[in-house]
Amino acid sequence: MTKTIIYGKTGQLASALAHELQDKAVIFASTEYDFSNIENIKHALENIDAGAIINATAYTDVNKAETEEDAAYKANALIPEALALYAREKNIPFIHYSTDYVFSGESDEPHKESELPAPLNAYGRTKLAGEKKVAAIGGKYLIFRTSWVYDHKGKNFLNTMLKFAKERESLSVVSDQFGAPTYAAHLAKATINILNNLEENNFPSGIYHLCNSGFTSWHGFAEEIFKIARKNGIELKVNEVKPISASEFPTPAKRPANSMMDCSLVSKTFGITMPDWKDGVRECMGKIIK
Repeated sequence: MTKTIIYGKTGQLASALAHELQDKAVIFASTEYDFSNIENIKHALENIDAGAIINATAYTDVNKAETEEDAAYKANALIPEALALYAREKNIPFIHYSTDYVFSGESDEPHKESELPAPLNAYGRTKLAGEKKVAAIGGKYLIFRTSWVYDHKGKNFLNTMLKFAKERESLSVVSDQFGAPTYAAHLAKATINILNNLEENNFPSGIYHLCNSGFTSWHGFAEEIFKIARKNGIELKVNEVKPISASEFPTPAKRPANSMMDCSLVSKTFGITMPDWKDGVRECMGKIIK
């Protein structure tokens, strides 16, 4: 039986992919295997009948990337390049994830794949470099740009907000940045559905936007988290969630005001429509409550 290689082990998306694939996956941790070199990849995978490779690892600390751009570049550009090269040599599909942060977010419309990227920060620059390197390698590749990924475990906005809400009576959350919170389990399920239905002789290589439907602000995301938490009996201390502008909450890395993405191309090409972002929050909270 052919196996799907997942590069990344403890990350929220890698964990969700592994859960989706079960015994059809072989997982390699980025902390144990340096896949920025194709020779290392060949050595690690030489005895595995790989049917596809999914790169679910990345340098995702947006603020720290401002001072560690070389490390971010290795993870976000060099590793996907090496994996794409190996996949091309083996003539197998390669799936890589990118980000809404490749855009400046200056327009009010959802971003289309045809829009010219213009990242505002080092993280976005390194992710865009990874996209370009994978596309330049060619072969059978899919790059999924996604946004605001979270899960029931790990370091993410949902878990941070829940922690703060249990400790503080008042919170201030940015209300003028908009995007689609994307539940890792939904992203993983869509990925595997696409992978399972790919046609051998009609492979639609390219970049696609793939995130939960709808959009909200970080403030709206927080409010929804707290509403569902209380509905399910989670005690929260917070009684005020103040909407603030991004300028009132300065960070080392500038972020796009508009992270909304048009996902019509992935729907048209693969017949995939992601659930609404609120459905993702509800399902994720269900796992936390259990």
